[in-house]
Amino acid sequence: MSGLSWSDLEQCFAAAVKLARRPVAVAFLDSEPANVAKFSGTEPSGCSFWRLAADGRVFYTVPENHFNCAVGAYTHNIALSPEREKETEQTLKMMFDLGYVKPEEVPQIPRLPKTPAAILYAPLGECPVEPDVVLFACKPSAAMLLNEAAGRADVGSGVPALGRPTCMALPAALQHGSILSLGCMGNRVYTGLGEDEMYLVLRGRDLAVVADALGVIANANAALNEYAAGRRSQLATI
Repeated sequence: MSGLSWSDLEQCFAAAVKLARRPVAVAFLDSEPANVAKFSGTEPSGCSFWRLAADGRVFYTVPENHFNCAVGAYTHNIALSPEREKETEQTLKMMFDLGYVKPEEVPQIPRLPKTPAAILYAPLGECPVEPDVVLFACKPSAAMLLNEAAGRADVGSGVPALGRPTCMALPAALQHGSILSLGCMGNRVYTGLGEDEMYLVLRGRDLAVVADALGVIANANAALNEYAAGRRSQLATI
């Protein structure tokens, strides 16, 4: 499948698993891209841009577009402007006081290795560049299939499912391979992620091998579903 376009790959994934929204491609760039719309406006968080891309928009942001979310700026290695640099400390203090996170957890949060000059967001099938990561928002049953396919393709990270903050799943996937994320409350509010949905994040360079493995995994699970249903009808007494 190495010769497939991003559009072809999106169709392969959509045909194999049920996805409530389009996969979102994200590229961390060293310069602002030509012939791509620059984001204009404000959003409360970096993950809010995922919602816009899933709805069909192709655009890029610059670091200052991410200043409204101190935690997201941290995971994306974006330094806040001097007048807003205290927001990270204030946000973390609130989370500490609520018991949401412990201070010793902060250094363990994955971050991008360097600050991107621009971040491009697009539906996978319309991405104009090779994405660094691709986000699949889906129900656990679909995440199971994608995760099994990543394992079969030998690009699984082996990392336990991540929690808050959701945005750390992007640098974690870049570093380790496919990542399952249970999401976090902020992300669910900002993106509209359902209570019955979660994320699987793949590196862009792994998409083709995972799509190839997904065909085998989907067929295997269909057969196992039939097998398990038969076993249940034969052996379950209650």
